[in-house]
Amino acid sequence: MSKQRTLRMECGKPNQVIYVLGTVLNIDVYKPAPLGSKSFEVHSSPGVKCSISDLHNVTVVAQHAKRWILNNRTLVVVTMEKISNYVNDNKVTITYYGDKLDQPIDKIILQLTAVYISLDVDADRDGKVEKNNPNKGSWKWGPKGHGAILLVNCDKDAPGAAVSDRSDDTVPIFEDLADMSQMILRTEGPTSLPPDYKLQLYISASDEKKVHVFRHDLTKMTKVLGGTMLSVVMDYTKGNNEYNFFIEGLRFPDKEIGSLVTVNLSLLEPMIVGYAPIFTEQVVFHLAPWIMTPNTLAPQDVYVCSVMDNAKFLKEFTALVEKAMSKLTICREDMNRGDRWIQDEIEFGYSAAPHKTFPIVFDSPRNRGLEMFPYKKLLGPDFGHVTRTSDVGNSLDSFGNLEVSPPVTVNGKEYPMGRIIIGSAFPTTSHGRNMTKVVQDFLYAQTVQSPIELFSDWLHVGHVDEFLTFVPAPDRKGFRLLLVSPDACCKLFMKIQQEGHGEAMLFENLNTTPIKINEILNNQALLRDNSYVQKCVDWNRDVLKKELGLDEEDIIDIPVLFRIRDHFQRAVALFPDMVNMIVLGKYLGIPKPFGPLINGKCPLESAVRAALEPLGLDCNFIDDFDAYHLQLGEVHCGSNVLRKPFAFKWWNMEM
Repeated sequence: MSKQRTLRMECGKPNQVIYVLGTVLNIDVYKPAPLGSKSFEVHSSPGVKCSISDLHNVTVVAQHAKRWILNNRTLVVVTMEKISNYVNDNKVTITYYGDKLDQPIDKIILQLTAVYISLDVDADRDGKVEKNNPNKGSWKWGPKGHGAILLVNCDKDAPGAAVSDRSDDTVPIFEDLADMSQMILRTEGPTSLPPDYKLQLYISASDEKKVHVFRHDLTKMTKVLGGTMLSVVMDYTKGNNEYNFFIEGLRFPDKEIGSLVTVNLSLLEPMIVGYAPIFTEQVVFHLAPWIMTPNTLAPQDVYVCSVMDNAKFLKEFTALVEKAMSKLTICREDMNRGDRWIQDEIEFGYSAAPHKTFPIVFDSPRNRGLEMFPYKKLLGPDFGHVTRTSDVGNSLDSFGNLEVSPPVTVNGKEYPMGRIIIGSAFPTTSHGRNMTKVVQDFLYAQTVQSPIELFSDWLHVGHVDEFLTFVPAPDRKGFRLLLVSPDACCKLFMKIQQEGHGEAMLFENLNTTPIKINEILNNQALLRDNSYVQKCVDWNRDVLKKELGLDEEDIIDIPVLFRIRDHFQRAVALFPDMVNMIVLGKYLGIPKPFGPLINGKCPLESAVRAALEPLGLDCNFIDDFDAYHLQLGEVHCGSNVLRKPFAFKWWNMEM
């Protein structure tokens, strides 16, 4: 719809007007009419289109003059299609007549200078700034949607910089511009224009903490908007010009920060006092969200810590990564300060716009020995960093309690980037542990991976990665959900017992007390504990089936037993928890359970192989017993994976 502008004219003197192409001028011919006026005529230059509008219809003014009856609802509507060659080179004349039809009483002369003004962005999302996209002033989801996208500039491009790029008011190196979205203010018109007209860019106070806008002038970048700067005014003295701007996002969407940013443009006309906007338009950006990557996406880099007692684990883990042909980064003790739980410290994700995609590490509020690792070793050129902190925290704030499903469709609703999964207290309790609110608010605000909350507070550590994971599959939905199953483990042990192997022992040749199958099956307290655990898992199973649209055929039960720690009344794994694995394509790094050996084979390992290898998966059992299991963690807890981003673009989601 064209932008409307109402003009108040005076008879007897020229009225000079700047006309912006694409707008409509409405001239009230009744109010300025001289006394005694009964009718009027309209004449215009060839480049000007005029029409007469009243309450009932609109009539185009013909080249040959026609006279109209004057009434109090009559407007002359003026438009132009071509830019002026010089100032005041087009004219509209409105002539008034009284009773004497051959004697004009007076006239209005409108002198027009037509200019083109457009604030342009990449509204069609092809990575290039197009000219005057009609949809630039709004934002719409979907493959047929529109609206520009703004990356949060949370990497650090300049060598030696003390902070991330979004934390200062400068552009230290021009490589930083690749992380920003371009905006171009284009003007066309006569070489010189009437004096004192100005162009103004401005943002609302609600957007001042979301963006910095820099103006690019040949060799320098100057911040013109953002922070305390809500507007900038530029002289409008010549018709043909291009003003180049680059915009960086400062904050990801959050509960307190909306996802849309609006930049406004006005053409200001000088008044006796101050200026008045005579043309206004806007462009809208959507802040790009932080996106998690599920196990079904290909690995790029694998991370693990080297600590005093995990040399054997590191050797086996390194062999797995080499087998998967992935890159391995080992965080040494001088950086991890004895903290091996790298999964709990960080979560890898990414952010994307049509012109740029880069990884971003989400730094948890946990802040133990690995506290400085993401900031000192990951943040850098094209590698971003975001964090949320809280004064009060608990184990559920660690990112072993943060997972994401593969893409799913639930009752016809598509989640092409999967759904975030976090663990919390049971919904009806008022006393449990929950993930800190600032992290939850951040995750929900990203929008594209609608979170699911599960019950994980039954676990001593309390992380969802202790009882679930996802592995790729060639059929059905493209993956399987793996869940711990004490019931499956008890049935397996009963079968072993019935086959005459009840005296077979778990943990043989380890630095811990071995346990016989018979001892486990005769321990009524342990069986009661695992009956409770199974109920907790089944509650989550039902939630996941509903929220991810899963059938039983999409779920694989992994035999694991737990014990309840008396003082804390929460569960820990009795033997290494095989669900807590690392997934590197088809290669799985699974905690070695050290189950009983029957004819030289571990039936726990055999059961997992039988369930997963038909899916084309390669099961590799890694000894994490001393270095991780005895400290209440496993392979997944002690590792992390940076994965390739989705090929699917988040802005194409149907919301």
